[in-house]
Parts: sequence; C-alpha cells; structure tokens
Amino acid sequence: MNSTVTAFGQKLQMVSLTAPPAQVRQQMQENYGDLVTPELLARWQNQPDQAPGRAVSSPWPERIELMSNIEKTDGKFAVKGEIIEITSVEEASGGAAARQSIDLTLTKSGDRWRIDSVILGTRHKDGTILYQNAEYGFDFILPASWQGYKIVDEDWEGRAMNGPSQGQIISRGPLLSIRHPQWTQAQPRQDIPILVFTLDQWNSLQKEEFSIGAAPMEPKELGRNSKYVFALPARYNYTFPTGFEEVEDILAGNPLQPK
Repeated sequence: MNSTVTAFGQKLQMVSLTAPPAQVRQQMQENYGDLVTPELLARWQNQPDQAPGRAVSSPWPERIELMSNIEKTDGKFAVKGEIIEITSVEEASGGAAARQSIDLTLTKSGDRWRIDSVILGTRHKDGTILYQNAEYGFDFILPASWQGYKIVDEDWEGRAMNGPSQGQIISRGPLLSIRHPQWTQAQPRQDIPILVFTLDQWNSLQKEEFSIGAAPMEPKELGRNSKYVFALPARYNYTFPTGFEEVEDILAGNPLQPK
C-alpha cells in the first residue's frame, strides 16, 4: 500500500498541468493509470486543475513523504503525507524548496492497492510554518520566526446599528489571534487577528445591521469557504505595537488559504 503512494509521488513531476489538455490527459493515463482508480483518473482528466502534478518548471514535485496511514472500517486506508518540491539546488544538496500536505485514500483492487481520492492542502515554502485550523477550515502561512506561536481564542461582538435594539449585542462569533512567540505582558507584540463569520453574519454586516468596534470602517475580508468568511478587524493595529510592520508584510502575502 505504501509502495503505491511512493510510486505515485515519483510520477507527479511527469504530469505537466500546464500542457495542452490532450497532452495532460495522455500524461495522466501513462503515469497515473496503474496507481489510481479509473473513476479518479477520469475525474482528473476532465478537471486537470483538481489534480496533483507539475504546475511550474521549478520547483517540481519530487516525492511524497509518508506521515501516517490508518485502516478505515470499510477496509480502505487513509494516508497522510507531504509532497516535497525541489529545485536544482535541493536536487544537488538535499532538502526541500516547498511542501504541500496531501491526504489520500487507498482501496484494494484485486491484488493491488489503488488511490481513489486525493485532497491537496496548502502549498508553502520550506522554512515557513503552516497553521492549520480544521474547525473553521483554513490554513495560515507564517514565517519561520513565528515558530512557537500561540492561538488566543476570544469572541467578537456585533452591536445593532439601528432600531429598538440599537447598541445592544445581537451577533457574536470567534476571534482567533495568532500571537508571536516573543509576546509578553510587559512587552506585547502585534497579533494577527482573524474574525470568523458565518455567511449569514457576513451578509448582515454588509447590510450594516450591526457593527464591530468603534472604527467607522468594516472588517477586511481575507478569504472564505462554503461556511465561513475570514476577515481582518478594522484598524487592528491602531496603537502601532512592536511588530506591526512585520504583520502588515505577512498579510500582504495573502497567507490565509480557505479549505
């Protein structure tokens, strides 16, 4: 079973996702055909943007490093790993240029294991840190200097802007703050605050049915998935604490990736 995943990882660089569609389909057939189920192969051939492979000339996917495999109740195996991408530098000296998490499910077909589902995670450069939030469904890429960060879990409160409930709290949701490891009570640093809204809450906020905080500006959307909208509070750094410039630089790189 692990040998199937290893062989699949070695074939990823052979499928150029930017090639003409007919060529991509042929490359998938030649390189993935013996390793994945016919149903998964057909789906990828129809939707190449959903498939793993080689997206750019460099770095390229070189292998899959296995992290865990668990047998499921239906006899299938759930495998977690990382796609390791390299350039000519890493090819000569070892290491990785970038990594991308990958979850695979394998099923037995005759006497062979085949991959029947693949979920790709967020791709990030080696040397960066990936914060993964499974509860709300997003990843956040941090620089290596944030190793040892903490998550501060609080709530945001939305107060009615009009009507008989004006000024009262009518909505509430999570406020997740990513805190720098050097933050102390005596010398606080700038957090990276992330407001989490349901889609209905976000729509109500856009209609000015409630407001968050005293700032006259609305939160800035960072991304969304099928259930939640993630946003940055307005004027989150108005006191200019230590590290606010670094946080601005991090946010400029679109580090939040919804799942």
